[in-house]
Amino acid sequence: MGQMMAMPLLISSLIKHAARHAGETEIVSKRVEGDIHRYTWASAERRSRQLAQALARLGCEPGDRVATLAWNGYRHLEIYYGSSGSQLVCHTINPRLFPEQIAWIANDAQDRILCFDLNLLPLVEKLAPELSSVQHFIAMTDRAHMPAQTSLPGLLCYDELLDAEDAAYVWPEFDENTACSICYTSGTTGHPKGAVYSHRSTLLHTYASALPDALDCSARDVILPVVPMFHVNAWGLPYSCALIGCKLVLPGPHLDGKSLYELFESEKVSFSAGVPTVWLGLLNYVKANALKFSTFKRTVIGGSACPPAMMKTLQDDYGVEVIHAWGMTELSPIGTLAKLTTRQLELPKDKQQRLLEKQGKVVYGIDMAIADDQGRALPWDGVAFGNLLVRGQWVINQYYGQTTSPLVTLDGEPGWFPTGDVATIDPDGFMQITDRSKDVIKSGGEWISSIELENVAMAHPDVAEAAVIACVHPKWDERPLLVVIKKAGTELTREGLLAFFDGRIPKWQVPDDVVFVNEIPHTATGKIQKLALRQQFKDYRLPGV
Repeated sequence: MGQMMAMPLLISSLIKHAARHAGETEIVSKRVEGDIHRYTWASAERRSRQLAQALARLGCEPGDRVATLAWNGYRHLEIYYGSSGSQLVCHTINPRLFPEQIAWIANDAQDRILCFDLNLLPLVEKLAPELSSVQHFIAMTDRAHMPAQTSLPGLLCYDELLDAEDAAYVWPEFDENTACSICYTSGTTGHPKGAVYSHRSTLLHTYASALPDALDCSARDVILPVVPMFHVNAWGLPYSCALIGCKLVLPGPHLDGKSLYELFESEKVSFSAGVPTVWLGLLNYVKANALKFSTFKRTVIGGSACPPAMMKTLQDDYGVEVIHAWGMTELSPIGTLAKLTTRQLELPKDKQQRLLEKQGKVVYGIDMAIADDQGRALPWDGVAFGNLLVRGQWVINQYYGQTTSPLVTLDGEPGWFPTGDVATIDPDGFMQITDRSKDVIKSGGEWISSIELENVAMAHPDVAEAAVIACVHPKWDERPLLVVIKKAGTELTREGLLAFFDGRIPKWQVPDDVVFVNEIPHTATGKIQKLALRQQFKDYRLPGV
């Protein structure tokens, strides 16, 4: 055996390091309350210890889940560290989900504490009667901004809880394989599924994602994660920023082009990350106002494919390097990034660009392969496409609460995770997603279940059959198109059917258009043939496009 110090890889070690070695480096937050909050990594670490004390005083025990419904802000950052660092499990929930889905997720995770931003109070008040396991609701604000009236029982004030503690707390040591956080998938088929990350997996992901051929983070950067902290832990950036001790800028809910541009410029942001939809809004703003970026030099774009035109505009017109990335909740999330090697930099510019438009190469810690439906490996020739499989130190081996493993075999070798994507891999290891094995629609980085939309449509008394496919959209990447067969003798209209969706799903998931047909293609086994439908409507233009 080696004779090295047995120091476990723990989340708390990241913020301890930042506080000790980059203690005066700023963390800047644009708060829900409307102002700008500034403090340091040293202050963040102290308040995280105070939070750990407060959670213990509320009765939390190791393994208890602490949920958040919140935007990117300094209090959310403290919950990341104060919960995980004290052997609790941080559970970030997407507030954009339909309330019933949020309630299901919180109950499935058995959340004991729910912390939320003030502008989400109406949502939490609506959810509260359905949250069977939550014992304490905490408003993430100070006493001056606490709501005068609320239906929430015993609502607690976040800042008051922390102010009551002395920070005389020592981060505990425990097994690095202990759960640190849980994120739920988007529930594209059935209920969402929980991915439970360990301290070890998260630390390894943090190291790898900060590497030069990954996110390329350093202490010289000023980093603003536009990707929400409820989207797979903001792609790990709250951890990476502590690892490198850089200035961190958190935009809160203010993600419009004007707000982002002003924050980028005033705080001298050099690096950011987010889905294509956000960059479209930012580009529209800077174009309309003839603006340029003074310090913004590179961004990671993921969540859905970055349109080549957007990549070219950012790079050619504004000098911003675009790093195309792919990942999944089940991968913590980073899997691949498109970064060129020395040899590839010698290629003609058009060939370089085609490589950069792919999803890219794996980072150390992830391995990948493509396979046919029989689990046989396919060649890396850039032509053969198959089911994308991955494995690695930060890939799940099982979903939370499920007794069966999703893992499959590759050429008889067990332990590969099926991503549900179909891809090619070229001889240099560059992967490109070509299709999805599940018929989900990716709209602005959010996933929409075609099955859920079909179920709503089929509930209408005048609908005989319905299918939903994705149509290309210049702003949202994809939007749903509803294809319907009417029941004989009915007078169903497009407007009437779309109105039927009101209150049944979130408004942003409602199909953009309805097409009435006489026949929907089926396979030999009676299933709707989505591939044939997509081919049939490949040139269809949605309203307003």
